Amino acid sequence: MLPEDAALDLLRRLNPKDISKNLDAILAVAPDLADVLLSSVDQPLQVSSCSESGNQYLLCDFNRDGDSYRSPWTNKYDPPLEDGLVSSDRVRKLESDLNEAMRVYLDLYYEGGVSSVYLWDQDDSYAGAVLIKKASSSGSCGWDSIHVFECLPTSETDVFDYRLTSTIILYLGSDQHSSLVSGALNLSGHLTRQTSQRMPASEQDGEVGNIGRLVEEMETRMRNFLQEVYFDKTRDIINQTRSMQPISENPDKMALRSVLKNLSN
Repeated sequence: MLPEDAALDLLRRLNPKDISKNLDAILAVAPDLADVLLSSVDQPLQVSSCSESGNQYLLCDFNRDGDSYRSPWTNKYDPPLEDGLVSSDRVRKLESDLNEAMRVYLDLYYEGGVSSVYLWDQDDSYAGAVLIKKASSSGSCGWDSIHVFECLPTSETDVFDYRLTSTIILYLGSDQHSSLVSGALNLSGHLTRQTSQRMPASEQDGEVGNIGRLVEEMETRMRNFLQEVYFDKTRDIINQTRSMQPISENPDKMALRSVLKNLSN
């Protein structure tokens, strides 16, 4: 197995909440894998505030140039960068519209949180990333959505191929300082899915709708999958291994314990 494949396989088996720490540990041992791992591994998103607009935005490789990050609200880098990469006027206008649309989406589905959309020009079209972060006030729970897409022209007029790769990083933990907590709980997951669709977009509003619809449908599918695999399975395991009711009040379990005791004798 190649070293980069072994490192990626190891990261897939570790707690997603600690992925940044684990990635740093691997790179300390194998620094030559930095380019491959940093471009292949999605990490929990970091939040910053735009000093000019006052809005929060998310930090990632898609809005980074050197040590500076570009705000989607002002299109300026912090710390200031004179020759930082920026998109064309048309793509920048679409980026602004998508950021406003994602604010509405965030309120409807997440009831708060931080979202950012970053677009960049390609040879004959554009690509982008839609980012969403929702975390608890204590920091023990969080949801990070990373949707990377590209829009490709087709032989048909005003018809485009949209290719989307979505990653969700989920981590849930009990608040140890709460009086309601009885025991520690840590549930984390990392899920990646891909899809593609061909859709018409005759105007810029159509492009905003297409991208929003694509992200919404993908998040719904991934959320349902996480619900079935992670939450339902965890609930079944907890219900089978732990009961808040004393065993003396459960006749079925009392009978089972008696049978097992007789068998052991």
